[in-house]
Amino acid sequence: MELTVGTDSTWSLRVWICCQLTQANVSIKVIDLTQPAYKSRILKHSPTGLVPALNQGTFTVYDSLAIAEYLNECADGALFPSSSSERALARSLCAELHAGFLNLRSQCPFSTEPVSPLLTYNRQIENELARIQDIFSAANFPFMFSCAGVVDAFYAILAFRLNAYGIKLKGHAGQYQQSLLEWTYLKQAIATAKDWKSID
Repeated sequence: MELTVGTDSTWSLRVWICCQLTQANVSIKVIDLTQPAYKSRILKHSPTGLVPALNQGTFTVYDSLAIAEYLNECADGALFPSSSSERALARSLCAELHAGFLNLRSQCPFSTEPVSPLLTYNRQIENELARIQDIFSAANFPFMFSCAGVVDAFYAILAFRLNAYGIKLKGHAGQYQQSLLEWTYLKQAIATAKDWKSID
């Protein structure tokens, strides 16, 4: 399988972590998203012109949610909790992250390089941070559920983004954030993201 990723693409990193969790045998194709012709290059690997995309040879799976589901099937359910109610919650949390927190994404662009702290919040960001506080507070420490899975893979990148901008959650939510920051797969993902910039 070949996984097409983009430089500084948070969704590419989330799928990369899912690949590690499922021990998927993938080769990596890096597209530099800062280059003017990046879209045409991605279209050679992804029908949407977006990353990530997973090429299985006879078909391509695109969008991080779909790729995570496919990797989960290939790994006999390794990415999701065993109970149906927790699986439903895990899918809800991943979908919420996939579609939401737009103000944080806008005000706090992802970067592997040092950034200036976010010192002032508008009401929209305050509301999003309050929701993240609630989500992280429900974690079954050190991971969201009984063992590391897709929710941790998805939200670890958010934990890194928040920390980079000096945003540290409180109480149990802060413990989960710190646990994700100390997670080996997140550390490896950030190091890998830095490497991707020199590959393309």
